Amino acid sequence: MSHEHNHGTSSNRTRLAIAFAITASILIAEVIGAVLTGSLALLVDAGHMLTDAGGLLMALIAASLVLRPATARYTWGFKRAEVLAALAQAAILLAVGIYAFIEGVKRLFEPPEVSSTGLLVFGVIGLVGNIAAILILSAGRGANLNMRAAFLEVINDALGSVAVIISALVIAATGWTQIDALAAMLISALIIPRTLILLKESASVLLESTPKGLDLDDVRAHILAIPHVLAVHDLHASQIATGLPILSAHVVVEPTCFQDGHAPDILADLQKCVADHFQVKIDHSTFQIEPSNHRAAETNAHE
Repeated sequence: MSHEHNHGTSSNRTRLAIAFAITASILIAEVIGAVLTGSLALLVDAGHMLTDAGGLLMALIAASLVLRPATARYTWGFKRAEVLAALAQAAILLAVGIYAFIEGVKRLFEPPEVSSTGLLVFGVIGLVGNIAAILILSAGRGANLNMRAAFLEVINDALGSVAVIISALVIAATGWTQIDALAAMLISALIIPRTLILLKESASVLLESTPKGLDLDDVRAHILAIPHVLAVHDLHASQIATGLPILSAHVVVEPTCFQDGHAPDILADLQKCVADHFQVKIDHSTFQIEPSNHRAAETNAHE
Protein backbone atom coordinates (compact mmCIF):
# COMPACT_ATOMS: atom_id res chain seq x y z
CA MET A 1 0.00 0.00 0.00
CA SER A 2 2.82 2.38 0.83
CA HIS A 3 4.47 1.73 -2.53
CA GLU A 4 1.27 2.46 -4.41
CA HIS A 5 0.70 5.64 -2.44
CA ASN A 6 4.20 6.93 -3.16
CA HIS A 7 3.88 6.04 -6.83
CA GLY A 8 0.65 8.01 -7.05
CA THR A 9 2.17 10.98 -5.22
CA SER A 10 5.18 10.91 -7.55
CA SER A 11 2.86 10.97 -10.57
CA ASN A 12 0.97 13.92 -9.08
CA ARG A 13 4.27 15.74 -8.57
CA THR A 14 5.12 15.31 -12.25
CA ARG A 15 1.69 16.61 -13.27
CA LEU A 16 2.10 19.62 -11.00
CA ALA A 17 5.56 20.39 -12.41
CA ILE A 18 4.24 20.40 -16.00
CA ALA A 19 1.18 22.47 -15.03
CA PHE A 20 3.43 24.97 -13.22
CA ALA A 21 5.66 25.37 -16.29
CA ILE A 22 2.61 25.99 -18.50
CA THR A 23 1.04 28.45 -16.05
CA ALA A 24 4.27 30.41 -15.62
CA SER A 25 4.59 30.73 -19.42
CA ILE A 26 1.00 31.98 -19.75
CA LEU A 27 1.63 34.44 -16.91
CA ILE A 28 4.53 36.05 -18.78
CA ALA A 29 2.45 36.27 -21.97
CA GLU A 30 -0.54 37.82 -20.17
CA VAL A 31 1.56 40.43 -18.36
CA ILE A 32 2.94 41.53 -21.72
CA GLY A 33 -0.58 41.46 -23.18
CA ALA A 34 -2.06 43.52 -20.32
CA VAL A 35 0.60 46.21 -20.81
CA LEU A 36 0.07 46.32 -24.57
CA THR A 37 -3.77 46.29 -24.54
CA GLY A 38 -4.61 48.15 -21.33
CA SER A 39 -7.18 45.46 -20.42
CA LEU A 40 -8.28 45.05 -16.79
CA ALA A 41 -9.68 41.60 -17.50
CA LEU A 42 -6.33 40.49 -18.89
CA LEU A 43 -4.45 42.20 -16.05
CA VAL A 44 -6.69 40.54 -13.44
CA ASP A 45 -6.30 37.20 -15.20
CA ALA A 46 -2.52 37.77 -15.19
CA GLY A 47 -2.71 38.48 -11.45
CA HIS A 48 -4.78 35.36 -11.10
CA MET A 49 -2.14 33.46 -13.06
CA LEU A 50 0.56 34.87 -10.78
CA THR A 51 -1.18 33.53 -7.67
CA ASP A 52 -1.91 30.27 -9.50
CA ALA A 53 1.73 29.87 -10.49
CA GLY A 54 2.67 30.49 -6.86
CA GLY A 55 -0.07 28.11 -5.74
CA LEU A 56 1.08 25.39 -8.12
CA LEU A 57 4.64 25.89 -6.90
CA MET A 58 3.42 25.46 -3.30
CA ALA A 59 1.47 22.39 -4.37
CA LEU A 60 4.59 21.01 -6.06
CA ILE A 61 6.67 21.58 -2.93
CA ALA A 62 3.96 20.00 -0.77
CA ALA A 63 3.76 16.96 -3.07
CA SER A 64 7.52 16.56 -2.64
CA LEU A 65 7.37 16.93 1.15
CA VAL A 66 4.66 14.26 1.40
CA LEU A 67 7.15 11.73 0.02
CA ARG A 68 9.57 12.32 2.88
CA PRO A 69 9.55 9.54 5.51
CA ALA A 70 8.37 9.94 9.07
CA THR A 71 10.94 10.79 11.74
CA ALA A 72 11.08 10.73 15.52
CA ARG A 73 10.05 14.40 15.52
CA TYR A 74 7.56 14.30 12.62
CA THR A 75 5.88 10.97 13.27
CA TRP A 76 3.46 11.36 10.35
CA GLY A 77 6.14 12.73 8.06
CA PHE A 78 4.99 15.80 6.12
CA LYS A 79 1.64 14.43 4.99
CA ARG A 80 -0.22 17.48 6.30
CA ALA A 81 1.81 19.70 3.95
CA GLU A 82 -0.81 19.12 1.24
CA VAL A 83 -3.53 20.57 3.48
CA LEU A 84 -1.42 23.62 4.38
CA ALA A 85 -0.67 24.23 0.70
CA ALA A 86 -4.36 23.96 -0.22
CA LEU A 87 -5.28 26.41 2.55
CA ALA A 88 -2.64 28.91 1.37
CA GLN A 89 -3.74 28.63 -2.27
CA ALA A 90 -7.38 29.17 -1.35
CA ALA A 91 -6.57 32.23 0.78
CA ILE A 92 -4.55 33.82 -2.03
CA LEU A 93 -7.24 33.10 -4.61
CA LEU A 94 -9.88 34.65 -2.36
CA ALA A 95 -7.83 37.86 -2.08
CA VAL A 96 -7.44 38.00 -5.88
CA GLY A 97 -11.17 37.46 -6.39
CA ILE A 98 -12.12 40.28 -4.02
CA TYR A 99 -9.59 42.65 -5.66
CA ALA A 100 -10.90 41.82 -9.15
CA PHE A 101 -14.47 42.59 -8.17
CA ILE A 102 -13.65 45.92 -6.51
CA GLU A 103 -11.43 47.08 -9.38
CA GLY A 104 -14.05 45.97 -11.90
CA VAL A 105 -16.70 48.16 -10.24
CA LYS A 106 -14.36 51.15 -10.45
CA ARG A 107 -13.68 50.60 -14.14
CA LEU A 108 -17.37 50.38 -14.99
CA PHE A 109 -17.55 54.12 -14.35
CA GLU A 110 -14.13 55.02 -15.77
CA PRO A 111 -13.48 52.60 -18.66
CA PRO A 112 -10.03 52.92 -20.28
CA GLU A 113 -9.16 52.29 -23.91
CA VAL A 114 -8.71 48.57 -24.61
CA SER A 115 -7.14 46.94 -27.68
CA SER A 116 -9.59 44.23 -28.70
CA THR A 117 -7.19 42.52 -31.14
CA GLY A 118 -4.37 42.14 -28.65
CA LEU A 119 -6.85 41.13 -25.97
CA LEU A 120 -8.20 38.36 -28.20
CA VAL A 121 -4.76 37.05 -29.09
CA PHE A 122 -3.57 36.82 -25.50
CA GLY A 123 -6.92 35.43 -24.36
CA VAL A 124 -6.60 32.55 -26.85
CA ILE A 125 -2.99 31.91 -25.80
CA GLY A 126 -4.12 31.71 -22.17
CA LEU A 127 -7.02 29.39 -22.95
CA VAL A 128 -4.87 26.95 -24.94
CA GLY A 129 -2.35 26.77 -22.10
CA ASN A 130 -5.10 26.35 -19.50
CA ILE A 131 -6.69 23.48 -21.41
CA ALA A 132 -3.32 21.73 -21.59
CA ALA A 133 -2.86 22.13 -17.81
CA ILE A 134 -6.40 20.86 -17.15
CA LEU A 135 -5.75 17.71 -19.18
CA ILE A 136 -2.51 17.09 -17.30
CA LEU A 137 -4.00 17.55 -13.81
CA SER A 138 -7.38 15.93 -14.40
CA ALA A 139 -6.20 12.35 -13.73
CA GLY A 140 -4.93 13.24 -10.25
CA ARG A 141 -7.48 15.85 -9.19
CA GLY A 142 -9.21 13.56 -6.68
CA ALA A 143 -6.02 12.41 -4.94
CA ASN A 144 -6.05 14.99 -2.14
CA LEU A 145 -6.92 18.59 -1.23
CA ASN A 146 -3.62 19.80 -2.66
CA MET A 147 -4.39 18.37 -6.12
CA ARG A 148 -7.98 19.60 -5.91
CA ALA A 149 -6.75 23.12 -5.20
CA ALA A 150 -4.33 22.98 -8.13
CA PHE A 151 -7.00 21.65 -10.49
CA LEU A 152 -9.43 24.31 -9.29
CA GLU A 153 -6.89 27.00 -10.06
CA VAL A 154 -6.37 25.96 -13.69
CA ILE A 155 -10.15 25.55 -14.18
CA ASN A 156 -10.64 29.11 -12.94
CA ASP A 157 -7.83 30.24 -15.22
CA ALA A 158 -9.55 28.65 -18.22
CA LEU A 159 -12.85 30.31 -17.36
CA GLY A 160 -11.01 33.59 -16.96
CA SER A 161 -9.46 33.19 -20.41
CA VAL A 162 -12.91 32.52 -21.88
CA ALA A 163 -14.16 35.74 -20.24
CA VAL A 164 -11.21 37.64 -21.75
CA ILE A 165 -11.96 36.25 -25.23
CA ILE A 166 -15.64 37.16 -25.00
CA SER A 167 -14.66 40.64 -23.78
CA ALA A 168 -12.36 41.10 -26.78
CA LEU A 169 -15.06 40.02 -29.24
CA VAL A 170 -17.66 42.37 -27.73
CA ILE A 171 -15.26 45.33 -27.79
CA ALA A 172 -14.35 44.60 -31.42
CA ALA A 173 -18.01 44.37 -32.44
CA THR A 174 -19.53 47.21 -30.39
CA GLY A 175 -16.73 49.32 -28.91
CA TRP A 176 -18.30 48.89 -25.47
CA THR A 177 -15.19 48.82 -23.26
CA GLN A 178 -17.11 48.36 -20.00
CA ILE A 179 -17.38 44.68 -20.92
CA ASP A 180 -13.72 44.37 -19.92
CA ALA A 181 -14.60 45.37 -16.34
CA LEU A 182 -17.59 43.04 -16.35
CA ALA A 183 -15.34 40.19 -17.49
CA ALA A 184 -12.97 40.92 -14.60
CA MET A 185 -15.90 40.85 -12.17
CA LEU A 186 -17.09 37.57 -13.68
CA ILE A 187 -13.67 36.04 -13.09
CA SER A 188 -13.88 37.08 -9.44
CA ALA A 189 -17.40 35.61 -9.16
CA LEU A 190 -16.02 32.30 -10.40
CA ILE A 191 -13.13 32.37 -7.94
CA ILE A 192 -14.73 33.32 -4.62
CA PRO A 193 -17.39 30.61 -3.97
CA ARG A 194 -15.06 27.72 -4.81
CA THR A 195 -12.23 29.08 -2.70
CA LEU A 196 -14.56 29.44 0.29
CA ILE A 197 -15.43 25.74 0.00
CA LEU A 198 -11.77 24.78 -0.22
CA LEU A 199 -10.92 27.02 2.76
CA LYS A 200 -13.63 25.32 4.80
CA GLU A 201 -12.44 21.82 3.93
CA SER A 202 -8.78 22.62 4.60
CA ALA A 203 -9.59 24.31 7.91
CA SER A 204 -11.72 21.32 8.90
CA VAL A 205 -8.71 19.01 8.58
CA LEU A 206 -6.44 21.41 10.47
CA LEU A 207 -9.02 21.75 13.26
CA GLU A 208 -9.08 17.94 13.47
CA SER A 209 -12.80 17.68 12.81
CA THR A 210 -14.37 14.24 12.49
CA PRO A 211 -13.86 13.01 8.90
CA LYS A 212 -16.82 13.65 6.61
CA GLY A 213 -19.03 10.58 6.36
CA LEU A 214 -18.04 9.17 9.76
CA ASP A 215 -20.70 9.20 12.51
CA LEU A 216 -19.05 8.80 15.92
CA ASP A 217 -22.36 7.79 17.52
CA ASP A 218 -22.52 4.94 15.02
CA VAL A 219 -18.90 4.02 15.78
CA ARG A 220 -19.64 4.02 19.51
CA ALA A 221 -22.69 1.78 18.98
CA HIS A 222 -20.67 -0.74 16.95
CA ILE A 223 -17.91 -0.86 19.56
CA LEU A 224 -20.41 -1.38 22.39
CA ALA A 225 -21.96 -4.26 20.44
CA ILE A 226 -18.69 -6.21 20.59
CA PRO A 227 -18.87 -8.99 23.22
CA HIS A 228 -17.33 -8.20 26.62
CA VAL A 229 -17.20 -4.41 25.95
CA LEU A 230 -18.86 -2.45 28.76
CA ALA A 231 -18.25 1.18 27.82
CA VAL A 232 -16.38 3.55 25.51
CA HIS A 233 -14.96 6.96 26.36
CA ASP A 234 -12.42 9.46 25.01
CA LEU A 235 -13.49 8.58 21.46
CA HIS A 236 -11.74 10.80 18.90
CA ALA A 237 -11.50 10.78 15.10
CA SER A 238 -9.71 13.19 12.77
CA GLN A 239 -7.61 13.33 9.60
CA ILE A 240 -3.86 13.74 9.26
CA ALA A 241 -4.32 14.46 5.55
CA THR A 242 -6.64 13.53 2.70
CA GLY A 243 -7.36 9.82 2.80
CA LEU A 244 -5.61 9.32 6.15
CA PRO A 245 -8.25 9.23 8.92
CA ILE A 246 -7.27 8.17 12.43
CA LEU A 247 -9.32 7.09 15.46
CA SER A 248 -8.58 6.49 19.13
CA ALA A 249 -10.69 5.41 22.09
CA HIS A 250 -10.60 4.02 25.60
CA VAL A 251 -12.60 0.79 25.77
CA VAL A 252 -13.77 -0.65 29.09
CA VAL A 253 -14.09 -4.45 29.11
CA GLU A 254 -15.10 -7.11 31.60
CA PRO A 255 -12.41 -7.79 34.25
CA THR A 256 -12.27 -11.47 33.30
CA CYS A 257 -10.83 -10.54 29.89
CA PHE A 258 -7.52 -9.71 31.58
CA GLN A 259 -7.54 -12.99 33.47
CA ASP A 260 -8.34 -15.43 30.67
CA GLY A 261 -6.17 -13.72 28.01
CA HIS A 262 -9.16 -12.60 25.96
CA ALA A 263 -8.10 -8.91 25.74
CA PRO A 264 -5.96 -9.33 22.55
CA ASP A 265 -8.95 -10.85 20.76
CA ILE A 266 -11.08 -7.83 21.68
CA LEU A 267 -8.39 -5.52 20.31
CA ALA A 268 -8.43 -7.38 17.00
CA ASP A 269 -12.24 -7.13 16.88
CA LEU A 270 -12.11 -3.39 17.56
CA GLN A 271 -9.59 -2.73 14.78
CA LYS A 272 -11.55 -4.86 12.34
CA CYS A 273 -14.75 -3.05 13.29
CA VAL A 274 -13.50 0.46 12.46
CA ALA A 275 -11.68 -0.74 9.34
CA ASP A 276 -14.62 -2.57 7.75
CA HIS A 277 -18.00 -1.35 9.00
CA PHE A 278 -18.07 2.32 8.01
CA GLN A 279 -18.10 4.52 4.93
CA VAL A 280 -14.74 5.93 6.02
CA LYS A 281 -12.20 3.10 6.23
CA ILE A 282 -9.93 3.63 9.25
CA ASP A 283 -6.68 1.66 9.07
CA HIS A 284 -4.91 3.76 11.73
CA SER A 285 -6.73 3.12 15.02
CA THR A 286 -5.50 3.15 18.61
CA PHE A 287 -7.45 1.55 21.46
CA GLN A 288 -6.70 1.55 25.16
CA ILE A 289 -8.36 -1.50 26.69
CA GLU A 290 -8.98 -1.03 30.39
CA PRO A 291 -10.89 -2.54 33.35
CA SER A 292 -13.90 -0.73 34.75
CA ASN A 293 -12.01 0.56 37.82
CA HIS A 294 -9.25 2.21 35.76
CA ARG A 295 -11.13 5.36 34.78
CA ALA A 296 -10.97 6.73 38.33
CA ALA A 297 -7.20 7.00 37.93
CA GLU A 298 -7.43 8.97 34.68
CA THR A 299 -7.23 12.74 34.45
CA ASN A 300 -9.38 14.79 32.04
CA ALA A 301 -11.30 11.73 30.88
CA HIS A 302 -14.51 12.45 28.97
CA GLU A 303 -17.10 10.74 26.85
